[in-house]
Amino acid sequence: MREANWGEAVGEVKSDIEIARAARKQPIMEVGAKLGIPPEHLLPYGHDKAKVSAEFIAAQNEKRNGRLILVTAINPTPAGEGKTTTTVGLGDGLNRIGKKAIVCIREASLGPCFGIKGGAAGGGYAQVVPMEDINLHFTGDFHAITSAHNLLSALIDNHIYWGNEQAIDIRRIAWRRVMDMNDRALRQIVGSLGGVANGYPRETGFDITVASEVMAILCLAMDIKDLEKRLGNIIIGYRRDKSPVFARDIKADGAMAVLLKDAMQPNLVQTLENNPAFVHGGPFANIAHGCNSVVATTTALKLADYVVTEAGFGADLGAEKFFDIKCRKAGLTPDAAVIVATVRAIKMNGGVKREDLGRESVEAVRKGCANLGRHIQNVKKFGVPVLVAINHFTSDTEAEVRAIKDYVRTLGSEAVLCKHWAEGSAGIEELAYKVVDLANAGHSQFSPLYPDEMPLFQKIETIAKDIYHASEVIADKLVREQLRTWEDQGYGDLPICMAKTQYSFSTDPNLRGAPTGHAVPIREVRLAAGAGFIVVITGEIMTMPGLPKVPSSERIRLNEQGYIEGLF
Repeated sequence: MREANWGEAVGEVKSDIEIARAARKQPIMEVGAKLGIPPEHLLPYGHDKAKVSAEFIAAQNEKRNGRLILVTAINPTPAGEGKTTTTVGLGDGLNRIGKKAIVCIREASLGPCFGIKGGAAGGGYAQVVPMEDINLHFTGDFHAITSAHNLLSALIDNHIYWGNEQAIDIRRIAWRRVMDMNDRALRQIVGSLGGVANGYPRETGFDITVASEVMAILCLAMDIKDLEKRLGNIIIGYRRDKSPVFARDIKADGAMAVLLKDAMQPNLVQTLENNPAFVHGGPFANIAHGCNSVVATTTALKLADYVVTEAGFGADLGAEKFFDIKCRKAGLTPDAAVIVATVRAIKMNGGVKREDLGRESVEAVRKGCANLGRHIQNVKKFGVPVLVAINHFTSDTEAEVRAIKDYVRTLGSEAVLCKHWAEGSAGIEELAYKVVDLANAGHSQFSPLYPDEMPLFQKIETIAKDIYHASEVIADKLVREQLRTWEDQGYGDLPICMAKTQYSFSTDPNLRGAPTGHAVPIREVRLAAGAGFIVVITGEIMTMPGLPKVPSSERIRLNEQGYIEGLF
């Protein structure tokens, strides 16, 4: 159980799942009615969740957009930051002060739920519900993505088995398989063993579903036609002359789109305070681009005055990719950003051990604020004005909170103490008012970090040096040649998606604070031609995570009443 936030004694605190289970939910048709969605355009999954029809979404195109607010965070620590909780709380807070607001967040992956991270529906009295469904199978989107991805994998091997008309070089197949689970044993495997009847043996492997290019495509596609086109643009491998073979060359795009037809439609749920929320898509931020779907965000902007969305992990990953990939590709212009921090996490960045976080240390707060300051400065590089949300815990002292506020003020921004975890929307009113003022002030001068025409390796260096404050990027000859080849093939205008540890500005997860002068080693580059970006894998980052020594699954069970325990 998490430590209590403001306003509740530790012994009285309910778990997140207990709070969610006690929620008084409204029928999903009533939630949709608040947004002007007729019942015939809501495709219900039970009484408390529904998909919004593509026909309704298309009919909103001529409406003006509301204000777009990004919620991001400092680098995550074991102490917790509460980014999703703050996103949900801010959405509730905006509705509380009379604004029409929608929350847009990502769906949860089963891998982290049963591994180490836990659920992804917020926490305390700032959650989206039904929490158990959202963290488990939900509306089946991730299963559809897994199926579409693995259909393509099967079609590749089948194409080769039946004569290989496209002359695919089996040594240069670029498409792996996926599953929505952490399983290190599947990172590298040999397939098609057992004789002639099973095909041609070759090395392959699995990634986690949230790292799949199909996930990225679904989250960046504007509609079903765009989805099918992007699926067809997936590069599955290369011929002996190194020319690319596309998914459309083996006629996979149509069937894949059929599997994703329903998954493409955003999921509507509600917060604990019965305010609307879109929960759709879920690419990881450390190995993918870390944002909910474009179609959910753009639809929300047509239906509300304020849309609060999040980007995964710290701003060095999530916010940078939100700005440089999602906003660039979808033509979005964020009006303001909120960076979430906690006293506890800042103290860890200041060198305090986890077991000592309950003791006051203003000195550690001041030292750890360097991490927060780096994120503030980075977000401002994109021309987006910034507020800081201090997600409050009972162990925080007034002096520690004041130290953060004083520090943030020196950077020309403002930090606001938020108590939404324990008090819901009532605990985040001040931030809601300030977000409205900042978003409406017209100070946003958003622009991506680098232009489309910049060479690919220079884009990588720009991110590494301007955002991570690295001194150099280390890449061998093969990596540099591969980037130049893609430029020659017409992919030089694509943005970069850095696969990097979320725990540090560097590629060393143990290097906290605001390090400078470090190197960023590139291990591998992958072309996601359908999604429309280049994946750059750095350091020890894995596209298939493993389970910890004591996985969360050991605590998850059904109790005698049939309720789920241990999920969050």
